[in-house]
Amino acid sequence: MILRKVWGSVWNRSNSGKDLVSHQRAMNHLPPPLLLSSSSSLGAFDQLPMDIVVQILMMMEPRDAVKLGLTCKAWKCVAGGNRLWIFYLQCSQEPWDSIFFAETSLRSGYPLRMISSQSGDLSFMHIYSQRAQVPGSIIIDGGSGYCKFGWSKYASPSGRSATFLEFGNIESPIYARLQQFFATIFTRMQVKPSMQPIVVSLPLCHFDDTESAKASRRQLKTAILNVLFDMNVPAVCAVNQASLAVLALYAARRTSGIVVNIGFQVITILPILHGKVMRQVGVEVISFGALKLTGFLKEKMQENNMSFQSLYTVRTLKEKLCYVALDYKAELSKDTQASVEVSGEGWFTLSKERFQTGEILFQPRLAGMRAMSLHQAVSLCMDHCDAAGLTGDDSWFKTVVLTGGSACLPGLSERLERELHEHLPSSISNGVRVIPPPCGVDTSWHGAKLISNLSTFPGPWCITRKQFRRKSRLMW
Repeated sequence: MILRKVWGSVWNRSNSGKDLVSHQRAMNHLPPPLLLSSSSSLGAFDQLPMDIVVQILMMMEPRDAVKLGLTCKAWKCVAGGNRLWIFYLQCSQEPWDSIFFAETSLRSGYPLRMISSQSGDLSFMHIYSQRAQVPGSIIIDGGSGYCKFGWSKYASPSGRSATFLEFGNIESPIYARLQQFFATIFTRMQVKPSMQPIVVSLPLCHFDDTESAKASRRQLKTAILNVLFDMNVPAVCAVNQASLAVLALYAARRTSGIVVNIGFQVITILPILHGKVMRQVGVEVISFGALKLTGFLKEKMQENNMSFQSLYTVRTLKEKLCYVALDYKAELSKDTQASVEVSGEGWFTLSKERFQTGEILFQPRLAGMRAMSLHQAVSLCMDHCDAAGLTGDDSWFKTVVLTGGSACLPGLSERLERELHEHLPSSISNGVRVIPPPCGVDTSWHGAKLISNLSTFPGPWCITRKQFRRKSRLMW
């Protein structure tokens, strides 16, 4: 019956075979060891073209493939082969390239141990089985302004709130504020904290490598772990905000590069090599962030006698209308007027304010600030990476990944890439590429999702209550 369906499908594949073609193309781009071995015998099915065999497999469920493997020696090599299980993984909700990157680059935990795609012990049948049993986790991505939270099995965060550094009374002890924050998140998600692991990112203000900065990071991390384990959370993957940039890098399917995080209060430029922030190379910090961009737009609107009820309205206009000009001077002579409706306040029309807001990233003096421009800070970071000579290949720092809400401004990645090519010597600028936030404002959340859905999660990425009490895995 299956063969009859297959022959009918092949007969009409010129009209309906686009999915098969795209699938075959995907298979052709996989490393050779991931394909079915040419020496494997399928018995009588050896006479069938391989695309027919693949179509037969496509009509089966994972259980059927296992049953065939148990009943037929010839099919057993198929059921245990990577090609079939790669197909099943491709049919899952998560993109295949994300799964492949995560399982070959992140499965060993930190420090990262890159797994060669030609390794014989990389069984995708085993990976499929393990991923099906991963319980999922709660991801709490706390930036310096806003927090995103939700289930790792979902496509996007289920909710947002003020981050925990703004939660509760600022004069309250940190433990009480953290406890109130996490309790609020669990209540909104309607979950019991004792039921699943937690991935939580930690907003910090100390990015340097001094002893006092290290002590501050350890103190905050210890407080967060104390609160969560006192709430009976079984395991915690705690990520500091410098490592929050690492999550954005993971979301871009990279383990090395430079991450530009446009935060609420400051902009940080972090060089990252194999998943580790290279603080000894130099982390650049610009003393303004998204809040300043919103405040600048507010001032421009007030100059033009525009009335609005709150800063939230201004932020909404920034997100919906503002962009970064590729050529600022040329943009000044253009008609850039555009309008948008803000719920409860009516229509607003902006003109030059649309691109002047983002321009302060490259010309801070427009906002009356004496600060390093974005391209200058990234160029300085690249100079330091080049001078450090950490690897024999300098390509590791030539990928720049943007993250943060204001990093989603249209045109920002193109403008930054252009500025870097103009300001850096050709020996460094050749090959430089700037990537916009891979998943928009939720980029870091999606990086955490890659970790949470790993076949090895929570093992190598989390600390349990018992381990924490022994102080054996308090990493940073």
